[in-house]
Amino acid sequence: MDLEKYGLKNDNPILLRALTHSSYANEHHEENYERLEFLGDAVLELVMSEYFYKNTELKEGEMTKIRSRYVCEEALNEYAKSIKLDEHIKVGEGTKNNATVTADVFEAVVAAIYLNCGLNKAREFILDTALPFVKNNTIFLSDYKSYLQELVQTDQRSVEYRVVSETGPAHDKEFEVEVLVDNIVFAHGKGKSKKAAEQNAAKNAIELSAGGKQ
Repeated sequence: MDLEKYGLKNDNPILLRALTHSSYANEHHEENYERLEFLGDAVLELVMSEYFYKNTELKEGEMTKIRSRYVCEEALNEYAKSIKLDEHIKVGEGTKNNATVTADVFEAVVAAIYLNCGLNKAREFILDTALPFVKNNTIFLSDYKSYLQELVQTDQRSVEYRVVSETGPAHDKEFEVEVLVDNIVFAHGKGKSKKAAEQNAAKNAIELSAGGKQ
């Protein structure tokens, strides 16, 4: 993680706060990232809105849809991991760093850059990390179902998800889901929740469709 080009040294107090989860803060009587996250969320939405406004001819609803794709939790988690931000997050004893925490920290770091160096540097940081994913048309886990829905709607086809199996003990279940397009089983997906299994099924269906297979 190197944020000096955006005006933040690794020992900057506000950056250290941006990397501090509440569990660690409570144990060490420090401030956590939550207020910074609130501000960073607003800056992130502004910068991404500005980017799509200036660089596309999309209508309002389409800009809202594509912006949501690139400011969702999974997207922010991937941005953070791409610059190894996740390796510097401080969490308390027994607390696990996960995608939600990592995404929140990304927003907090955006706020830290904004407060220290202004909007231009915050914009530079956001676009440097997000644009490789935007230009690659990356589809994030939280967006597979909506993306599949968009694909089939062009042909006015229906999409349905059905749970095929549910295995494992109550605290560690695994679900298998099939996705049907026009009542034909198109793909399967597994996950630790029905929602995750549905997303994985949609992902597999999109990949099959892209490969020209059914």
